[in-house]
Amino acid sequence: MTTCFTAAPGVDVITSAVEIPTLGSLAVNAFVLHGAEPVLVDTGAVIESAEFMSTLESVIDPATLRWIWLTHTDFDHIGSLAPLLQLNPELRVITSFVGVGIMGLTTTPLPLERVHLINPGQSIVVGDRTLTAVRPPVFDNPITTGFVDRSTGSLFSSDCFGALLGGIPESAADIPSGELRDGQVRWTTIDSSWVHDVDRDVFRATLESFRAIAPERVFSSHLPPAPGAMLDALVDALALTPMADRFVGPDQAMLDAMLHGVAPAASS
Repeated sequence: MTTCFTAAPGVDVITSAVEIPTLGSLAVNAFVLHGAEPVLVDTGAVIESAEFMSTLESVIDPATLRWIWLTHTDFDHIGSLAPLLQLNPELRVITSFVGVGIMGLTTTPLPLERVHLINPGQSIVVGDRTLTAVRPPVFDNPITTGFVDRSTGSLFSSDCFGALLGGIPESAADIPSGELRDGQVRWTTIDSSWVHDVDRDVFRATLESFRAIAPERVFSSHLPPAPGAMLDALVDALALTPMADRFVGPDQAMLDAMLHGVAPAASS
């Protein structure tokens, strides 16, 4: 079920949850930034497009949106991109050069006159907001680009800081610290499995540079909104992931066992 709530002045969250067997619940978030030139951050999952559009309409008239910030092109971020672009000819998409290339291979190519290309470190002024692009320290798609909203001190981190949880409250502050840490580590080992193979000193330095953003609040695509005071704990959890166990998904024998409701045979 897709729902919405106000997470901060001028920021609404459109959220749903995916239940992943044996692993937990994963939030799937998009965000509406109200203002002189309203911005939608991502567009929900493909499978939930109709419900997403209905919920979005309860928050804002889609015809008044002026920008979509597309953090990346995964199916849980582009679900309503096509109907929004068709509905609103004034709507432009903030993405990267490679993002345009990837969307060109889908049924929703992005006309060049309707995009604004941005790279990490660059900024764009959208009405009364200045958005500065950042590359999160973990990601599952090479075009991933989050941003800092300088007008409110909010960090939008895309998939980074996501967590697999037992339940999803409206605020990350309501998640027990141990559950949040373990949920983040598990999610990151799945979503950014390359993290096990990085130079740990370089990774640690990257985390410290991200910690230095010191936002007022953190908005992740896969975690309830978090107060900025939680950033240290969120970053500390990421620091654990290179040493964590690698995720190994079920194989065919385990799938057969699940389908037939029996315990899997011991591997030889």
